Amino acid sequence: MLRRLALAATPAAALLLVAAFPHGTSPMPAQDPPAIRGFSRVAATDELALEGALAARLSRDSVRTFFRYLTAEPHPAGSARNQHLAEWLAEKWKAYGLDEVHLRRYDVLLPWPREVRVEMLAPTRYVPTLREDVVVQDPQTAQDPGPTYLGMSASGDVTGELVYASSGNPEDYEWLQAQGIDLRGRIALVRYSNPYSYRGFKALTAERYGLKAMLIYSDPQQDGFVRGDTFPTGPWGPSSHIQRGALSYDFMFAGDPLTPGVPSIPGVPRIRESESVQIPRLIAVPMSYREAEPLLRALGGPAAPAGWQGALPFTYRVGPGPATVRVKVDMDGATRPIWVVEGRIRGREEPDKAVVLGNHRDAWVYGAVDPSSGTATQLELARVLGGLAREGQRPRRSIVFASWDAEEWHLTGSTEWGEQFAAELQANAIAYLNVDGSTSGPEFEAGAIASLNHLVAETVRDVRDPGSDGSVLARWGRAIEGQRREAIIGGGATRQTAVRRPEDYPGNALGSGSDYTVFLNFLGLPVVEMAFGGPYGVYHSQYDNAYWMEHVGDPGYRYMTAMGEVWGRMALRLANAEHYPHDFTLYADRVGGFVDALAAQPAARALDLAPLRAAQQEWAAAAAALEQALARAMAMPAGAARTARLARINERMRRVEQALLAPEGIPGRPWFKHVLYAPRFTYAAMTLPGIQEAVDAGDLARARAQVGVVAARVRAAAEATAAAAR
Repeated sequence: MLRRLALAATPAAALLLVAAFPHGTSPMPAQDPPAIRGFSRVAATDELALEGALAARLSRDSVRTFFRYLTAEPHPAGSARNQHLAEWLAEKWKAYGLDEVHLRRYDVLLPWPREVRVEMLAPTRYVPTLREDVVVQDPQTAQDPGPTYLGMSASGDVTGELVYASSGNPEDYEWLQAQGIDLRGRIALVRYSNPYSYRGFKALTAERYGLKAMLIYSDPQQDGFVRGDTFPTGPWGPSSHIQRGALSYDFMFAGDPLTPGVPSIPGVPRIRESESVQIPRLIAVPMSYREAEPLLRALGGPAAPAGWQGALPFTYRVGPGPATVRVKVDMDGATRPIWVVEGRIRGREEPDKAVVLGNHRDAWVYGAVDPSSGTATQLELARVLGGLAREGQRPRRSIVFASWDAEEWHLTGSTEWGEQFAAELQANAIAYLNVDGSTSGPEFEAGAIASLNHLVAETVRDVRDPGSDGSVLARWGRAIEGQRREAIIGGGATRQTAVRRPEDYPGNALGSGSDYTVFLNFLGLPVVEMAFGGPYGVYHSQYDNAYWMEHVGDPGYRYMTAMGEVWGRMALRLANAEHYPHDFTLYADRVGGFVDALAAQPAARALDLAPLRAAQQEWAAAAAALEQALARAMAMPAGAARTARLARINERMRRVEQALLAPEGIPGRPWFKHVLYAPRFTYAAMTLPGIQEAVDAGDLARARAQVGVVAARVRAAAEATAAAAR
């Protein structure tokens, strides 16, 4: 059960309590301005006027122009086209008035394929093309997208009997072994989703069970005709679509595989590939379900369990054989340059303090949703905010735009940049706001550190939803009304929370798979991840292109443009707030939920969680005291004393998230330093990871030690919060 928030007794807070974000409310009340956490009534009025100017200048036509240029050609990481887009984007930012625009080069391990081949040798010969079909309605599909491969696949040429292993998770291989099937030396055919697990985890699992190679296909049960109309008439994947991607073990550490924890710049020592725990040793290739079908049909052996059966019109069998398959992959092992673009709108009063807005630029092919919708939105936002700055409407603090490269390969660009500028970011950054793809449909979704939940909810309250008569918040509320959000904690335990208040809408269990990872897990900065979502069955295929977006995903560029307003308002609120809008009362409550969920697991019942509960309660008390201190500071008369008091509080609030970092990191994964969050190897969210992984491993001694580590860091967060209140 969530506690009621203790809000500051300011005019803005009072309005917030009265409004309570009713679902049907107009996003802009006719009389008093809506409350904004961190702003007095007068400051909120000025802020909303600035945000109104932002909203009025955003142009769908401008977004369309950016988007079409970005998606005109394939632009994978390391390609000449992606470098050109970096240079083009930098020139745009300069023209729009951004300050200090830089291109940062990082030389990273980024091998490309010289050859990728799959061949069934028995019981009949069959050679998949590993290509996607040309669609007459969409001339872009006639372009050559380049070879189909999985990033960081090992090189090799192997032959073996085929086995079907459902999703390729450990329990799948254990079932096969229980049937007497020896997996060593065989080749696995696995599905992308049933249930979901990251392809890199599938590769690691196959390695551990002694398989020679792995083929991954997309069954139509998950993202094809079973779900609805397929491309080009609908959002789901056609029979030839192929989901590309990387296999990197970036759940061990993110970024360049050869420079863990340090930036890949000249003079930095590099480890050998054989020493990197991030690099797979397995050969792997992605396939369409149409070209996987002959392999599945050729399998004998027992029928697969009911939960493994897919949507193709035959009984799925597990083998081994008689299908025998040869898989050959030859990667060039090359190091290639990647390019991060950064630009700044310098703040007028606190230029060193900054809000960072990031999106990656590289795509597996055209990347209409992922990431070009986000890049087009980012460009439009830079154009508008740059124009406002040129006219004298600069934010109080700086706004930094960052265009990442090689996100699709172990989150590389953001990680290298974060590692290079770690000291500066930890000394000055307020928050990181991430948009990967800005839209694949009309339904808003967001994940955040709980201290920023109010910021997210209040922002979308004030943005009109392009597809309805109300606000984005109102539509979001209708979408989840009556549902119960499950905060997934380790071991499958959950704490179910009724979603009744808008500040409960953002999810607070954060995994990985996007560029916020380095900011949260390595640097200890508050983060928000957001998008407008919808059915999206063409992920990482050549059909994720302009035709799909304009006919299915976002006709008219309405939501791509709306994301510019959401992202821009959120950035401006962080940059202009009189006090930062962080809500540590809600954050401390969420941590209490994490502890409750851990305690509910049978394997954790031998743990004494009293030190952790005491630390969490200490944090909750400190957060309540901070709310009172903020109320007193906001009630002070305008002047130097009030400004100085709020500045002291802000700087101390800014340090709270970093107090949750353990310098030694999670046992076995030292790059991941945040004691509350880390991804599972599947990318799924895991809270209290140091404790949870020890519990999962049955290592109670380590789990007890980690309880002490986590309690110490939560107590440090409580002390930092208490310091802000003084």
